[in-house]
Amino acid sequence: MIREAFRERLAQGPLVADGALGTMLALRGVPQPYELANLTHAEVVRALHREYYEAGARLIETNTYFANRVRLLNLPERGSELPPAFSLLEQFGSPDELVRRINRAAAQLAREAVGDDALVFGAVGPVGKPLEPMGEVRRAEAEQAFEEQIRALLEGGVDGLILETFIDPQELALAIRVARRLAPDAPIIASKGFVEDGETLMDGLPERFAEQIQPLDVDAIGGNCIVGPQRMLDIVRMMAQATELPISAMPTPGLPQLVRGQVVYDIHPDYFGKYAARLVEAGATIVGGCCGTTPAHTRAIAQYARAAKTKPRTVVAVRTRERAPKEELPTAEPSRLSHLLGKERVITVELDLPRGLKIQKVIESARLLKAHGVHMIDISDGARARLRMNVIATSHIIQRDAGIEVMMHFACRDRNLLAIQSDLLGAHALGIRNVLAITGDPAQIGDYPTATSVFDVDAIGLVRILRRFNEGRDLAGNSIGVYANFTIAAAYNPLAPDLDAENDRLRRKIDEGAHLIYTQPLFEMPVVERTAELLQRLRTPWFVGVLPLRSARHAEFMHNEVPGIEIPEPILQRMQDAPEDSALQVGLEIAQEFVRQADPYAQGLYLMPPAGSAQIALKVLEGLG
Repeated sequence: MIREAFRERLAQGPLVADGALGTMLALRGVPQPYELANLTHAEVVRALHREYYEAGARLIETNTYFANRVRLLNLPERGSELPPAFSLLEQFGSPDELVRRINRAAAQLAREAVGDDALVFGAVGPVGKPLEPMGEVRRAEAEQAFEEQIRALLEGGVDGLILETFIDPQELALAIRVARRLAPDAPIIASKGFVEDGETLMDGLPERFAEQIQPLDVDAIGGNCIVGPQRMLDIVRMMAQATELPISAMPTPGLPQLVRGQVVYDIHPDYFGKYAARLVEAGATIVGGCCGTTPAHTRAIAQYARAAKTKPRTVVAVRTRERAPKEELPTAEPSRLSHLLGKERVITVELDLPRGLKIQKVIESARLLKAHGVHMIDISDGARARLRMNVIATSHIIQRDAGIEVMMHFACRDRNLLAIQSDLLGAHALGIRNVLAITGDPAQIGDYPTATSVFDVDAIGLVRILRRFNEGRDLAGNSIGVYANFTIAAAYNPLAPDLDAENDRLRRKIDEGAHLIYTQPLFEMPVVERTAELLQRLRTPWFVGVLPLRSARHAEFMHNEVPGIEIPEPILQRMQDAPEDSALQVGLEIAQEFVRQADPYAQGLYLMPPAGSAQIALKVLEGLG
């Protein structure tokens, strides 16, 4: 279908769209990801398209919301680190061929179900993982994923494209540009997810979204998913004041609940249908449903929406509207560390978290270190995916009971985007001001290998979240009531196999707001000197990592089995030559020599004594005189 024909169809009256394929596939017992059903359960997919058509839908979306390579190859099965799609890779040979088969099949199934009596639009969602700088997906990777999927949908014979449930406007804009390049004459609907208060999750009000997307050469804009019909009505009204483009509205049937492991929506179809009429009257030209919407809801939409009368729209120039003045917020107390950086050498020692509830030894070690002039205690967040006491609770207890400031390591592995922000707000409220942003080790290497690793964002995205909090906003742009005052640290490995990539990530961390850099344990002065030169150019203070060796076996293990650590051959040999009963002393001598040499180059020393031994840490510091 060409764009002119689509616009002519919309001018004839409301276009009823279908509902939730995923919801219906789940009810039919089809496993996730539902996009694979185009190959594995083709008859079920075809039959569901037909049900929505018979209920009155005349815009049918393909079962391809997440049918892109990033999502398909990063959605593990429960209890597994491998996505289900991997089993099909053996059959099709490559990710691009798998994507092609799934999307082409989806378009063909939808066409077979409805013939030429309904429009078939290829559904394209976000890639499924945050793009840089929030996440690790590069824009070029996302562009490739969109291009593969859209090209396959067009080959399958879709009439147009619907880009839906995008959260990040920049990612949506990227998808639009790819779609328009591949299909200059095809109609495109651009749809965004909105939160319940009517604001987008990333970029302001619906009217501002309309203003932003309208110049990108789309044929309709709108909102879908996340909110129910009542809130969607507010969103449509706001959009109608900001654009003359046709508006699409596809709400969920209210708020869901989890029943026996299934997400269930309770809104009655008749209520949903009545709101569909109100959506049309408010300016929506395309009305359908999203997650939880069944053929019964679609039938009600068709009944009410087609009887509704569209009212004339008055577009208001958004740019001339008076905007609310910037909120002035109080500023939280900073950390002691923030005052020390650049003024005096900082010494911090990492102590091991307890595996159970016995934390008194850690507190006593922290007190001892404080008494000997150590400035700060580092607490890791489940390093090597080992079960330890919660890092926020431990950090708070140490600060309270030992009276020494803590650098709290914080990993992305165990928390989704909501939990990351929630936990950081809680940490700040408990007085924790120093955070080392780390991606974290995958769960499969640790105590519970079947646990699910989250990784909604990586360390770079985490730095950005912390910076946004310091600016008084969460990632959604909502005020947090205070300018947080986190001192943001980030990790750097100057011995990374791909040093160019590691240096690029370092620069991105600093650009996103990192105040301080920690290195992996180092053992050679040339590496220290190179790191100091780089970070001086980047105008960022740094702490050099120091790991005392306790035995030849310990040295051998760290060198050969722990990623990111390289111990020079002379040091390995020195540990090998040491008698067993004096190996620790030799390791201490090596560490003392190193801190004495490295001290002038860095703004601080980050000691990682074996077993979290405060006594070993203090022995190393004797090397400073």
